[in-house]
Amino acid sequence: MTTNNRYKLKQAKRWVVKIGSALLTANGQGLDQQAMRSWVAQMVALTQQGIELVLVSSGAVAEGMVRMGINTRPDSIHDLQACAAIGQMGLVQAYESHFREHGRKTAQILLTHDDLSDRKRYLNARSTLTTLIEWHVIPVINENDTVATDEIRFGDNDTLAALVANLVEADALIILTDQHGMFDRDPRHDASAILLPEVRAMDESLFAMAGGGGVLGRGGMITKVRAARFAARSGCATVIASGSTENILQKLAQGEVLGTLLLPDADRFAARKQWLAGHLQTAGRVFLDAGAVKAIIEQGRSLLPVGVKKVEGQFGRGEVVACVDEAGKQLAVGLSNYSVEEINQIKGLPSNKIASVLGYINDKELIHRDNMALT
Repeated sequence: MTTNNRYKLKQAKRWVVKIGSALLTANGQGLDQQAMRSWVAQMVALTQQGIELVLVSSGAVAEGMVRMGINTRPDSIHDLQACAAIGQMGLVQAYESHFREHGRKTAQILLTHDDLSDRKRYLNARSTLTTLIEWHVIPVINENDTVATDEIRFGDNDTLAALVANLVEADALIILTDQHGMFDRDPRHDASAILLPEVRAMDESLFAMAGGGGVLGRGGMITKVRAARFAARSGCATVIASGSTENILQKLAQGEVLGTLLLPDADRFAARKQWLAGHLQTAGRVFLDAGAVKAIIEQGRSLLPVGVKKVEGQFGRGEVVACVDEAGKQLAVGLSNYSVEEINQIKGLPSNKIASVLGYINDKELIHRDNMALT
């Protein structure tokens, strides 16, 4: 495949950047403050160029191991959790300090798999992250190793980063690692291995090319391939690149051919619309007045509560519902920002009345146009 798609990174407006343990801890020597300072400076520069950024950082367990003088990653979940609790203190302090040098605010978010598999917690996490992005605060996300158990842990922060990319509807996932990208064979064992500059994320042959992980991390190239596939489902492109390359983030943003670009089969909006349109089963129906029908069909607008006449079914926030006209003809499907009980209270009202009726506001739109597909 020819490398002619780097312009997509130049066009990407929302990035998730993931930095691995081996990079952060200089292969087990403690947090590499100089490297962290460089990555932070690059990320700040990206935000100044208008890119919205979320950081997913490994390193808590590795830093805890260094602080406790442990050379081999523990097998015991309790030992790992203790290392994470110790190391997380240094990790978040370091990021906060480096970002503060540039006058930027940060926020710490710790997630478990349970947080993203439970619908309410997923939506709450998404709302929090969206708000932080709107406030120009840099979210620093890590797996909540201190409380995670074998049943709910992500297993590696590559997977976490991909799920976060889906959560915030990112355009690009940048995985910084100690390798220059993905090769057709493991370069650590075969000097003739060739770097793959551009591949399809859904190419099944990639798994056969991926190798294993190192001492400090749980991941490896295979987890990065899997992460790229997760991200591709929502139309997000992934880059696997060396975090040691000078100004790597700036160079990627400028379209330089570095690392491996793993492309989705559809862009973000197309992928989301296809996913929504594919929902044959809906949890309920929202009946729209003529004005709302025109706004959605002819103008591509979001659905506001003022345009709702009545609602049927039993559904909660975040479920897929059908939008129908007053005769019951289906026009679209979308993700509802409110439950059926809430809609019954705010239907027909302007958005500025939502908070006074419900006592809070999730969103001013009942269904945002980005979360709606015409049928």
